[in-house]
Amino acid sequence: MTSTPTRHLLLLVLVASLRCGAEAGYGDGGEGFCSAEPSSECSGGPPLYWKVTHPTLAPAHLQDLPGFTRSVFKRDHALITPESHVFSPLPDWINTLGAYLISPAIGAHFTMYLANMQDGSKSALPPKDVERLVFVLQGSVSLSVGTGTHSLLVDSYAYLPANTKHSMISDESTTVVIFERRYSAIEDSHTDLIVGSTDKQPLLETPGEVFQLRKLLPTSLPYDFNIHIMDFQPGEYLNVKEVHYNQHGLLLLEGQGIYRLGDSWYPVQAGDSIWMAPFVPQWYAALGKTRTRYLLYKDVNRNPLI
Repeated sequence: MTSTPTRHLLLLVLVASLRCGAEAGYGDGGEGFCSAEPSSECSGGPPLYWKVTHPTLAPAHLQDLPGFTRSVFKRDHALITPESHVFSPLPDWINTLGAYLISPAIGAHFTMYLANMQDGSKSALPPKDVERLVFVLQGSVSLSVGTGTHSLLVDSYAYLPANTKHSMISDESTTVVIFERRYSAIEDSHTDLIVGSTDKQPLLETPGEVFQLRKLLPTSLPYDFNIHIMDFQPGEYLNVKEVHYNQHGLLLLEGQGIYRLGDSWYPVQAGDSIWMAPFVPQWYAALGKTRTRYLLYKDVNRNPLI
């Protein structure tokens, strides 16, 4: 049962949301953190995940304030917001700019980065023994693996086992988010190439929770991480304040809400990314008028002592 202080806090959050919505001018084109964009699925509006690749700083009146950022770095978590991204040429890639959002320098055992590709862009291979997952946010890429070629569109992804020879090329403006980690091998086990899309993955049961969950990778023992796609309708929230040994890397694809990390509470919106260290308390509530969807890295199937 929710405690009295928690109920009071939720009430304050919801009141702030409604106030922000009124000031932003719902329905009349106003902007603000709590203003909601119409869904492209039913309105013929912008493409899926467009807010990730075309972020707007909110509140809007702070866009021209020098030095302003919502980004935060702490010992056990980080919030990295779009206005503080720094893009530079990706090593060995052709005609591609990248922004590393999470890396071992922050305390993580994996990397998460954005790659902006153009006509004529081509990927490079990850380091030896490093596995890679690519998820398309905008545009498309052609993935070549051995003698096979796969076309990856928005909301599609590919998992490349460690030491898999492959390349990605693009003939249009394309943005992908990439996760990489050094594969933790298990004797007599191996992972396989996987190419898929979010909408082809089944909804999974979430006992005690209301959000919708899809997993992009198999849950079998050879795989040492997974990527979860989690959907929340406005007003829905995690029933459990989680504390666990797994690390997370999160990219908010749609919507907005409040994320608790440790003792801090952060307004978040599409385009924001989060790193969560092991055992940091974490909790999320969705606000606004449209669903929240986020993509979440989670290490799995390995003994934390190894």
